[in-house]
Amino acid sequence: MSTPTRVYIARLAGVAVFDPNGDQVGRVRDAVARLRATKRPPEVVGLVAEMPMRRRIFLSINRITSIDVDAVVLGSGTLNLRRFEKRPNELLVLQELLDRRVQLDPGGQPGAVVDVAMECSRGGEWSLTRVAVREQTGRLSRRGHLHQVEWDRVRGLSGIADNRGTANLLAVLEDMRPADLANALQDLPDARRNEVAAALDDERLADVLSELPEHDQVEILAALDRERAADVLEEMDPDDAADLLNELPPPEQDVLLDLMEPDEADPVRQLLKYTPGTAGSVMTSEPVILPPDATVAEALARIREPQLSPAVAAQVFVTRAPQITPTGRYLGMVHFQALLREPPADLLGKVVVNDIDPLRPTTPLPEITRRMATYDLVAMPVIDRSNRLVGAVTVDDVLDHSLPRDWRDRDALTGPGTTDAGLDGADG
Repeated sequence: MSTPTRVYIARLAGVAVFDPNGDQVGRVRDAVARLRATKRPPEVVGLVAEMPMRRRIFLSINRITSIDVDAVVLGSGTLNLRRFEKRPNELLVLQELLDRRVQLDPGGQPGAVVDVAMECSRGGEWSLTRVAVREQTGRLSRRGHLHQVEWDRVRGLSGIADNRGTANLLAVLEDMRPADLANALQDLPDARRNEVAAALDDERLADVLSELPEHDQVEILAALDRERAADVLEEMDPDDAADLLNELPPPEQDVLLDLMEPDEADPVRQLLKYTPGTAGSVMTSEPVILPPDATVAEALARIREPQLSPAVAAQVFVTRAPQITPTGRYLGMVHFQALLREPPADLLGKVVVNDIDPLRPTTPLPEITRRMATYDLVAMPVIDRSNRLVGAVTVDDVLDHSLPRDWRDRDALTGPGTTDAGLDGADG
């Protein structure tokens, strides 16, 4: 695999990183450049790669044997898993330069950075050499001309960015899973993080908030106006919205709940009433619920809906009308594997099982964990004293509330470590 002498860095975002054995070890998230005291363009010293478990590490440019928009390949040597931390004289190219307001010389034409190219010299040194800048036309109906110019022809690349947009950074981040995007947001300065979060649509922001540590959730929500915050809460699963609201003072909870649509706020209000650490406090109030006269085919169609998480879609709960929580009398549940084995025209009432006692809203988390492990379940029903289904606890709910509160916070991850990852030698 050949390495081009010039690579535009935004095109590297998300590209897989492989070790010499061909095993994927992570994905590129940014490039690190070292600022120089002279007027020479910054030197690219390495890439930032995201590994499993959201750890971001530094890959020295000297360790990379091939780099292009299809793959980045590492040479031999120990892969240092110490969490990446930027040094004072370093620059994260995508994080700090994309969307930066700059001026082109000569003439001072204003524009915004959409990409930055790094280029390899004959001596093997990589530097930031060219900048792709789109002119600002002042007209909403027309995109400005795109210039690709030398680094020293652009003013405003150093210093603190002022009044940046978010379009180009969002374009780099758009294909990330919510958990990976949440991880990327944690790397941004608070003001930049809030700008990017606010630029996401309501549904996307709701998904990302659910993957962030509580303190980041609260800070991002507080940076939104209250109407927008209420709209985002409406897009969240009721249990996630309740967890987030639990981090706010009661008066602020009430304000946001009052701004939400009543049918979206009501299940959240109900979840907020339960004691923390119980089934009621961790359950989802929107599992898949169908009547006993629904067919197997209807149940399979329901669990195929793309917005359902795998844990929620793994089973159908069968109740008498109504089929919204709290439902009519709970009858039992059917796992999706059982649905696949039954004739499509059969009724759920014929295949439903109820041989495992449901949880109560007051069941404590350790008991839930023990029972789910005992019966190898991915979800359990929660019923009230009237035998009505009020929700379901899923395995992801249990994991989320069993781990330490700061498990999503990258700053709380364990410290340095190394792995040979099929390599030998020392990192540069």
